[in-house]
Amino acid sequence: MKYYGDNKRGLVPHHEAALTRRDFLLRASGGVAGLGLATILGTDNLMGAPANPLTAKVGHHRGTAKQVIFLFMEGGPSHLDTFDPKPMLNKLHGQTLPRSFKEPITAMGEQGSPLLGSPRKWKQHGESGLWVSDWFPNVAKHVDDLAVIRSCWADGLNHVGSVCQMNTGSILGGRPSLGSWAVYGLGSLNENLPSYVVLTDREKMPLGGVRNWGTGFMPATYQGTLFQNGSVPIQNLVPPEGISDARQRRKLELLTRMNRKHSERNHFDDELEARINAYEMAYRMQAEAPEAVDVSSETASTKALYGMDRKETEPFGRQCLLARRLVERGVRFVQVYSGAGSAWDTHANHEKRSTALCESVDLPIAGLLEDLKRRGMLEDTLVVWGGEFGRTPMSEKGDGRDHNPFGFTMWMAGGGVKGGQTIGTTDDLGLWAVEEKAHVHDLHASILHAIGLDHMNLEFKTGGRLERPTINTGNVVDKLFTG
Repeated sequence: MKYYGDNKRGLVPHHEAALTRRDFLLRASGGVAGLGLATILGTDNLMGAPANPLTAKVGHHRGTAKQVIFLFMEGGPSHLDTFDPKPMLNKLHGQTLPRSFKEPITAMGEQGSPLLGSPRKWKQHGESGLWVSDWFPNVAKHVDDLAVIRSCWADGLNHVGSVCQMNTGSILGGRPSLGSWAVYGLGSLNENLPSYVVLTDREKMPLGGVRNWGTGFMPATYQGTLFQNGSVPIQNLVPPEGISDARQRRKLELLTRMNRKHSERNHFDDELEARINAYEMAYRMQAEAPEAVDVSSETASTKALYGMDRKETEPFGRQCLLARRLVERGVRFVQVYSGAGSAWDTHANHEKRSTALCESVDLPIAGLLEDLKRRGMLEDTLVVWGGEFGRTPMSEKGDGRDHNPFGFTMWMAGGGVKGGQTIGTTDDLGLWAVEEKAHVHDLHASILHAIGLDHMNLEFKTGGRLERPTINTGNVVDKLFTG
């Protein structure tokens, strides 16, 4: 028999109850030491509970950013009309693609269509003199914070595969999303809110649905949480009348015990573990989430900054303001969709539709950048803008543009990015990326690098092999951080 401790009454067996105050204090001191050790080690395992997979972790290197806001224009915004001016395109308007340009296979497969010039008015802005069209007059005020990558390219021709690739690195479903990799690598900064949140400005779902923020072969714990569009992003968060906090806590504890017992017989059921964590998270969210998503507490001037006082900008402005509130409270990765369901896909009536879409996001995006900057948050928040691809210089149906994954534009700001610069080029018509080409994997490697993760050392073993977020390719776009 083992004995622990000593006093005037003799040794106290570890399996017997302490009968005096002195015995109690003697034995309790060992438990306190155990609590301290558990805290130092950052784990709950010493107390008999499984380790929290969302516990904050140290990255591979000191990142320049802590969090990411990805502004996703679903459907493919036209780089030719926004951030990549092409005077030659206007000169050749109405003519067919010159023979010196390789004609690609496009989504709609039209060959020999006449070139479609851009009626945009372009100006240089800021101290850096970056060119921005009249479709983004408010964002143009922040060009000295933007690093505009004009040489992006991707692999997919259609929306579902291309949206999937911009989120997961592959045109095929089944891989973890970029946000999931970020949370897997770094954990959470807030135990009472999801680590990865997806927001949309419409009722429609992004094409491809939940796989765009899913975890693929990784545990479901790291997947994104979709907040609903509108003034009540999280349904059923407030408990019904008559249900006390104590009663909810007892129900949750009972459910957790039952789930844990079931989990002991199903050690590899990551969905069950994710469900247990989700119940715990939902309970904790009841205290913090209602305040986090309640934008009514913001001042009228702040709401106006995001365009919430205008009908055309209110939906996206609300989501951008909500994104700021979430990262302010420690959400690691927030993705904000504009035009969910592929509204930016302008195969026809490109001018009218794109004008309205740009107007709906320009003021909110500028407001987000301004608000982050004045709060001192832009320094450690990486803001990414773009879609799954761009648009072709060749016309479709006379007044539309087809998909262009061969050369398009994205930009990044904040989070250690050196602003006021353009990186890479497309050809004279904006069809092909030709200099300093940046594939989707390069973009993902750069985003992960900004938050302190090495894309080649961020690994997850599944099916007997190590998987990485960029599928063993990709390079950090160094100019983003060095200029």
